[in-house]
Amino acid sequence: MLVAAAVCPCPPLLVPEVAAGAASELDAARAACTDAVGVLAAARPDLLVVLGPAEQSGRGTFPQGTPGSFRGFGVDLDVRLGPAADSATERELPPSLAVGAWLLQRTGWADAPIEGLGIGESLAPERCAEAGRDIGARVGRVALLVMGDASACRTLKAPGYLDERAAPFDAEAARALGSADLAAVRALDAELAYELKASGRAPWQVLAGAAEGATLGGALLYEDAPYGVGYLVATWS
Repeated sequence: MLVAAAVCPCPPLLVPEVAAGAASELDAARAACTDAVGVLAAARPDLLVVLGPAEQSGRGTFPQGTPGSFRGFGVDLDVRLGPAADSATERELPPSLAVGAWLLQRTGWADAPIEGLGIGESLAPERCAEAGRDIGARVGRVALLVMGDASACRTLKAPGYLDERAAPFDAEAARALGSADLAAVRALDAELAYELKASGRAPWQVLAGAAEGATLGGALLYEDAPYGVGYLVATWS
């Protein structure tokens, strides 16, 4: 059963080495993410699943120890999803999970075994819910680190340009995630999320599926749109 979750944004700019001279602009977001990971550790899970958007159309799993890097962003920085496992893997973490692995390394996570799950951004809501239910039934105490951004259309200089629908979409996502409102998370419009380039929609709906049957309260730790992209940090516990 799900006992805790942390929702964090997944821009590589969250990593100071990638952001370089602009690193201080996301200091508040990093601090909130650190606090959110602390909630996961306090829940003492038997398993931590790190999930986030990926390019594949469905679901892709990444075992503990899977490596990742930020070399594609011009930075010689490697990460790993928890301690190295006995079996080597040639796969590499997608960027969203690499950011998640960086957060865990930064906070010194050593509290439970880790697995990664990449979620295709186009995965239908009902399939997201099914994936979440599968995760929630894995072991007695499951925690989730859910990586994903809200819309990328908040300003004229945003990656998706300005879309007047973006701010209301982000506000509803923030309200739903901040209050652990499962029905509202499930109701987020997949087509609209796609048009607004909101990469977090599918991972958030996986979270909602995993939380079915659990009694969790939510807290919104951070909400802002630097660079015209909505970044949210929330905890469920």
